[in-house]
Formats: sequence, structure tokens, C-alpha cells
Amino acid sequence: MTIQDFDIIVASAQHIDYAQQICDEMAESAKARGTGIAQRSPEYVADKMLEGKAVIAFHKDGTWAGFCYIETWSHGDFVANSGLIVNPIFRKAGLAKAIKERIFKLSRTKYPNAKIFGLTTGLAVMKINSELGYEPVTYSELTQDEEFWAGCKSCVNYDILMSKGRKNCMCTAMLFDPTEKAKELEEKSKEMVRKANLFGRIEKVLKSFSQELRQVKGERLKAKGFVLGIIKK
Repeated sequence: MTIQDFDIIVASAQHIDYAQQICDEMAESAKARGTGIAQRSPEYVADKMLEGKAVIAFHKDGTWAGFCYIETWSHGDFVANSGLIVNPIFRKAGLAKAIKERIFKLSRTKYPNAKIFGLTTGLAVMKINSELGYEPVTYSELTQDEEFWAGCKSCVNYDILMSKGRKNCMCTAMLFDPTEKAKELEEKSKEMVRKANLFGRIEKVLKSFSQELRQVKGERLKAKGFVLGIIKK
């Protein structure tokens, strides 16, 4: 089984019948990992599908395979890719990474200027996030929208979060900042130009040196020929 065996598409009204199955699997997965999760209702998941803010995956035989959705906070300044779940029968096929890449692309398209963040306890998700350009941050760099933090109330670790003044918890916070990434790309571009210019100067010096070397060799050959001419005489 490979990733080519799956279709990952933007969810729509035709997929709302999968909302209950998705929510059930989210809960079971969290229970199996022994970690907390901000629970979402089937109605909430269905709304995300209707809004075009979710992606859903299917195996080529039509079986539901995975899901993830977008949440917006602080008037669209922050975006979270939440609820990543993969049907257990299709795990280990690289599907979680493919779904994350697709929802990340959808988020960047719909909210190009928003900071994209996530809270997770999963090492696999952290690795995928890192590959997408996320960086670990403190909770203070995330949205301070009260509605977002209210969503953590259904998590078993909510008391820990509140006891620490919402400064940290069991989850690792990760953030993709488009402004910072743009700066990084600009710096890399400048560095590439600098190296290209340096390489150009070095190439010019080497070319000049090569020409001088050929000239010296030519003069030596002429001198050698002159000396041989005198000897023959």
C-alpha cells in the first residue's frame, strides 16, 4: 500500500455522513495514546466540511481513510490545522503526512497572511510540522483568543493547563509564521546572490590568471625556440 492508493480532497456537503465516524476515531485514538484531546462534535466537523475548511482522504476502494480541518482565531490572524486523524487500517502508509501537507496548502491558500499553529503531543506530527516549516514556540506566541482556549476544556489535561496559567501544558506548541518565513527566504536569496557574485569574481580572477599563464607559456616557448635557433646556427 502506497500513498498513491489514496485520494485527498477538500471535504464538502457530500461527506458530512462521515462526521460521526471521524469524531469516534478521534476519541478512540486519543484514548489509545493516553493523551488528551479537545473534543469536537459531529455537527462541528460537518460545519467545517460545509465551509470548505477541511480535507478528507479515501482509499481507492472508497473506504474513509483520514481527515483534518482548519480553525481560525483572532479574526483570521491565526489558523490551526486541527483534528488530524487516520483510519487505523491505513496507518504506516504516509497518509498523515500527506493529509497535513494538503491541509497546510489549503490554509495557505485561504489565509495567506495568517500564522498557522498547532498543539500536539505526537512526535510524528511534530516531525511533519517541522518539515512544513513550523517551529516550536511558547504558548504566549499563539492566539490569545479565549474561544480557542475554551476548546481545551474537554481535554483531560485542562487542569494542568490552567494551573500553569496557560503558559504550557502536555502539548508542544508549534508555529508557522509567513512573515518570518518570507524574511528567511529573502535572506537566503541575498546570500545566494552574494555567493554568486563572489563565485563570479573568483571565476574572473581564475580566467585572468589562466590567460596570463598561457601568455607566459607562450613567451617561454618563443624564448626556447629562439635559443634552439641560435644553437643550430
